[in-house]
Amino acid sequence: MSPVLKCILLLIASNVFMTFAWYGHLKNLSGKPVFYAILISWGIAFFEYTLQVPANRIGHEALSLPKLKIMQEVITLGVFVPFSIYFMHEPLRWNYLGAAVCLLGAVLFIFKG
Repeated sequence: MSPVLKCILLLIASNVFMTFAWYGHLKNLSGKPVFYAILISWGIAFFEYTLQVPANRIGHEALSLPKLKIMQEVITLGVFVPFSIYFMHEPLRWNYLGAAVCLLGAVLFIFKG
């Protein structure tokens, strides 16, 4: 498996954990004290970092840092939008699609030449 593909798969998994760590408490822990939500989020973030750090090391073998960062942002949005719609029950809005188009433009610019 290529380093870029390994990186992408690890970043997708990492972003699932990250999204739940950052936003999952808004649905599941809204009635709990904020300190409790912080501890739970830190616990989830531990698993995010165990995937994200190796992903960035592997990805940096084949990609420049700016390419790696833009790829990460595209993956983040690709994970966040389904999370927002299916887990948080937020409606799909035109600005999500606009943001996706802007990120695709960023990908074209950063990977060009």
